[in-house]
Amino acid sequence: MTLSVTLCTDQTEWDELVDAAGGHPLQLWGWGELKSRYEWTADRLVVRDGDRIVGSAQVLHRKLPQPFRSLSYIPRGPQVQDEARRAEVLDALAVWVKRERQPIALSIEPDWEAGYSPMPKGTDDEALAQLQSQPAPQWLKDIAAKAFSPSENTGLIPRTLVVDCSQDDDALMKGLGSSARQNVRKSFKAENVRFGLVETDEDLAQVLAINNETARRAGFAVHSDDYHRGIRDLMGERSQLIAAWEGDQVVAFVWLVVSATTAFELYGGVNERGMKLRLNYGLKFHAMKHVREQGVSRYDFNGLLNDGISDFKRQFAKHENMLIGTWDRPLSPLYPAFAKALPKVRTVLKKGVPQVKSAVKDPKGTFAKLRPNKSEQEK
Repeated sequence: MTLSVTLCTDQTEWDELVDAAGGHPLQLWGWGELKSRYEWTADRLVVRDGDRIVGSAQVLHRKLPQPFRSLSYIPRGPQVQDEARRAEVLDALAVWVKRERQPIALSIEPDWEAGYSPMPKGTDDEALAQLQSQPAPQWLKDIAAKAFSPSENTGLIPRTLVVDCSQDDDALMKGLGSSARQNVRKSFKAENVRFGLVETDEDLAQVLAINNETARRAGFAVHSDDYHRGIRDLMGERSQLIAAWEGDQVVAFVWLVVSATTAFELYGGVNERGMKLRLNYGLKFHAMKHVREQGVSRYDFNGLLNDGISDFKRQFAKHENMLIGTWDRPLSPLYPAFAKALPKVRTVLKKGVPQVKSAVKDPKGTFAKLRPNKSEQEK
């Protein structure tokens, strides 16, 4: 039977559907609303086989200059509980998107692990290449057979760390490196220190100041303060901003978005005082305990690179995870020209459509000015 695709227009119904399917926080309604403030639009699509729901996806669309029309993108989706039907669901979504929105391509970055994941912490390039040479699982072969192919235009980093936070405190602690365990214990013993949710505008202002300070120190770009306030306002209780205070001063924070199964780190930061007290260690551990109390089982640290921030993250487990990455399905004859002109399309989209137009006319000159920032994790 041919699968049917319909729009969902009710927030409560959609979020319940995502949660029931074990979906990712970036598939929640509020995330689509946030992105819709910034030149994207969102469709929430339900895929059925007869009367039975077999998949769903929040699809974001971004206008591009003519003749490219738009790009469609599924962040950390779709939701498909039967992995044998992943390709079938994706095909149905692509057909709907092409008919209704006419984009140049459908780009997906699913929350689906590669066949060789998890892998040992610190797996080097040579060992990773050997792992990647292994035969792909059948469901991934099926996706390739539906005209999807891997893309290097990655937005969300596929190499990450996902910790099973359903474990008890002792098990979580054993998963840490020895120095991380020491620093967690040290931070919990610090005087006049507490951990908890940020609930006031005054404390949010302190968080945003630390966020900007951390960005300057690490050399990466951040969104505006209004964007961050939008996360709080539009995600509601699914946005969980957790901080460490010394007295009345916020000294470290981690900003999560949370679904029924997964907590996803959007941002984190620490000032010099927080680093001295090692409170960023205790804060991470507290955050995992905090979401565990809500029934969440997966804590996603959101991307690993070869930088100091990633080295810090790696101290919280003895493994790493690898998702399948970015896969594109061309939906227009112009896709080859588009892909060639915009090898770093996602980075440019962060900067705005006028620079996309510039890239089409002069891709080398434009991208020389817009080198991708390796520390910017989310679209």
